[in-house]
Amino acid sequence: MTFLSAIILLGILIFVHELGHFLFAKLVGVKVLKFSLGFGPKLLGRKYGNTEYLISSVPLGGYVKMLGENPGEELKEEEKPFAYNFQPVWKRFVIVFSGPLFNLVFAMIIFFFVFLNGLPSLLPEVGEVLNNSPAARSGIAKGDRIIEIDGVAINQWDEMTTVIHKNPGKPLGFKIKRDGNIFRISITPEMKKLKDIFGEEKEIGLIGIKPSGSTFIKRDSIVSAVKNSIIRTWDISVLTVVSLVKLIQRVIPANTIGGPILIVQMAGDQASKGFLNFFIFMAIISINLGILNLLPIPILDGGHIFFLGIEAIRRKPLNEKFIAVSQRIGIAIILTIMAFALYNDIIRLIIGKQFP
Repeated sequence: MTFLSAIILLGILIFVHELGHFLFAKLVGVKVLKFSLGFGPKLLGRKYGNTEYLISSVPLGGYVKMLGENPGEELKEEEKPFAYNFQPVWKRFVIVFSGPLFNLVFAMIIFFFVFLNGLPSLLPEVGEVLNNSPAARSGIAKGDRIIEIDGVAINQWDEMTTVIHKNPGKPLGFKIKRDGNIFRISITPEMKKLKDIFGEEKEIGLIGIKPSGSTFIKRDSIVSAVKNSIIRTWDISVLTVVSLVKLIQRVIPANTIGGPILIVQMAGDQASKGFLNFFIFMAIISINLGILNLLPIPILDGGHIFFLGIEAIRRKPLNEKFIAVSQRIGIAIILTIMAFALYNDIIRLIIGKQFP
């Protein structure tokens, strides 16, 4: 079941990515010769019109092969208007960028339906008050419900913690509901240094309470679901970019890089928790796939976009030999990263270490 979950996840995401390239190539008039899920030898294939649709043996990617895509490819004169390399820069940019774009849009669509369906959210209800904390000194007790802070309505735990974390040392006016009675108190969050998800210290405000664990299903309206799906996709995209920067800066250790084995494990784990968890995980991986493909590494979409940018500035194509050498270097970089990720996966399996 774990392996099947990973195959379904990767198959859908690869299909979405390549579908972006395929549709926009067709849209701008470029002839598509092959649309393949997977690399390597063909397992299944059928030709419709000018395009052969394939399922190939190595399920770690896919490709769209267009007419005139390879440098030095010999073409008849009548084929040139439909060949990729004979298109203006803006058309080639649209074709290349559409793959990552489809991954990001696909994530938005998943989040839209997730928010519409509803997600479990913690109620802003106190389950425990820490001794000698600002909350304890102010008289907050177990079972209290925070309904407002400084005039802002609080409906879930995260809304409350966001306000508290942002205001260390500042008195905040709390509106509390207890046993049907409502009263107001002032609490000043203490400034504490805590490590964030990157292991870096941050100063935040804390008042010393823990949630009761009570939840409710928060369902968004259609308008709110659209807005929140865009925000969530943007936030995860930014987090992905920041994580890459932190990885280069060695703030995040290199052994956190995961490969196909980790994806298989995590896909199976999320699938076992239900469809909702699985589709949220799919959206996160789709965003990661889209962002990583935009890295300016030759052979990736970002590398093609980088070369197209240079071509647009120079107003003439780059040397074909330079592109061919660059692509070989790009392949070497990608294979090295994949090998390192696989090494990390194997080491985690051998020593039984969980993903950090």
